[in-house]
Amino acid sequence: MTAYGVISSELEHGRAIAPQLYARLRAAIIDNTLAPGDRISESEVAQACSVSRQPVREAFIKLAGEGLLAILPQRGTVVSRISYTAVLDARFLREAIEADIVAILAQSPDRALIRELRHQLKAQLNLHGRDPQQFAALDERFHRSLAEGAGKGGAWTLIEGLKAQMDRVRFLSLGHFPREKLVAQHADLVDAIEAGDGAAANAAIRGHLREVLSDLPQIRAACPEFFDPAGGKPPEPTNAPITALAKQHARAHQGGDRQ
Repeated sequence: MTAYGVISSELEHGRAIAPQLYARLRAAIIDNTLAPGDRISESEVAQACSVSRQPVREAFIKLAGEGLLAILPQRGTVVSRISYTAVLDARFLREAIEADIVAILAQSPDRALIRELRHQLKAQLNLHGRDPQQFAALDERFHRSLAEGAGKGGAWTLIEGLKAQMDRVRFLSLGHFPREKLVAQHADLVDAIEAGDGAAANAAIRGHLREVLSDLPQIRAACPEFFDPAGGKPPEPTNAPITALAKQHARAHQGGDRQ
């Protein structure tokens, strides 16, 4: 199957196209399948998916609004570099929201939720291989479960819209640092919630989310081409977004076949 075929086969034409394109492209940017500087064309994506350019344009505008794409006059659209400031801002806001979430959970521990969280911890520990995408999906599920368990699913939706740049760093860090440490932090958090210890739960979530503060300088030094240079100059465009998306979906299908 061609790269164009892989992308178009992922779309459900009975549903709105723009949100699907947005989600697909956003995921590819966040997991760095589409790297900073990759040129991405409305016409290429529209042709690949057999859709008009309008839903593609809508997806591009939304991604640009999140700082994931840079629309450059007379030069086209490219994947943006990671904004150091946006990462720090997202971490600050996420910590404030999730600290309140775990406080709510610790006030009245729910046995069913604790069982579910422990089940998720086992899945995180038993994950085979070092694929950052698989672990990131389990990590996302864990934090979403906390929010939904506290009756704050809407707050998690807000967080998701804020943490795109933070998630890009997370994918880079998973390739450099042991995930066992993150799982241990998840376990400490669940223990604190189960014990009804709000102070310990607060310390656990804050310490967990502050990992990015220690990892970020090292990640930036190891992958300088992924980050905004001084002055925030947009990256120079390079071609190959469709091929990158094809590789992303091929890995997803292979993962599904192995399970």
